[in-house]
Amino acid sequence: MLDPRRLRLLRDVAATGSIAGAAQRDGCTAAAASQQLAALERQTGVTLLERGARSVRLTEAGRVLAEHAGRVLSELDSAEQALLAVAGLRGGRLRVSAFGTAAGFTVPALAAFQRHHPAVELTFVELEPEQAVPAVHAGEVDIAVTHQYSQLPKPDLRGLRQTPLRSERLLLAVPPSLRPGDERPVRLSDYAGARWIAPRPVAGFQAVVELTCRAAGFEPTVAFRTDNFDTMFTLVAADFGVALVPELAATPTPGVTFLEVARPARLVREVHATTRAAGVSPAVEDLLGLLAERVSSRAGSGRPRRHRG
Repeated sequence: MLDPRRLRLLRDVAATGSIAGAAQRDGCTAAAASQQLAALERQTGVTLLERGARSVRLTEAGRVLAEHAGRVLSELDSAEQALLAVAGLRGGRLRVSAFGTAAGFTVPALAAFQRHHPAVELTFVELEPEQAVPAVHAGEVDIAVTHQYSQLPKPDLRGLRQTPLRSERLLLAVPPSLRPGDERPVRLSDYAGARWIAPRPVAGFQAVVELTCRAAGFEPTVAFRTDNFDTMFTLVAADFGVALVPELAATPTPGVTFLEVARPARLVREVHATTRAAGVSPAVEDLLGLLAERVSSRAGSGRPRRHRG
């Protein structure tokens, strides 16, 4: 590969008409410049300069290479400026994904990032973790907001880094007819005889619902299935059954009460920001901080022990 420093000297000889002029431009002695140009000729195997007693002239090969050198060096300068812009968050791109119920804190974090760094190209796509983790692996997404249930196997995280964002409870959504009379956390086994509303079997959360109920000592009777939490809450409010839901999904809904669960214990969903372990950019690090701030402010606002819609 041709040495950019030698190409720069050749370009400057063409521009100034002398080795001394090129040396002055490049901050070296004429003797050092002459040695570098001779090394360039040896490397290419072509005579680039015709040297006289008091002058120097480019050969046709030297002229052609000098023209190409100008374009090559211009591209290298552009690449260097682009790299500095990315490092200083004055350019580049950031590709983000998140699961649906994380939008409440992810979108405000993205908005803050865009205000702070308007020159960074920002894109977003909604992906569930089973799609998002492979996308980060493949380099299609730079940072993904993902979640993990303790009841399910962990995904392949080799080459990835996960930054914890929050640990959220799983709550039980019940209709008015099944609302208990006090504020104490409930046991899932108390609802063993109820009809259950759960995601379709292809969804990962369906397995969480079944495994959790089995840990409580019963097999749930799933009468209605939907992957949409709004539809799920509509079914609960209509007295068609109960549903286990993550805290982030528990939005106020008329006719729905969200109950804390005492047993089985440790009903939580861990939420992370998943990135590649190597080569994390300043843009990724900045958004990680904004996500942590936004999720903390959302969690800090507090949710009542029991919410009646």
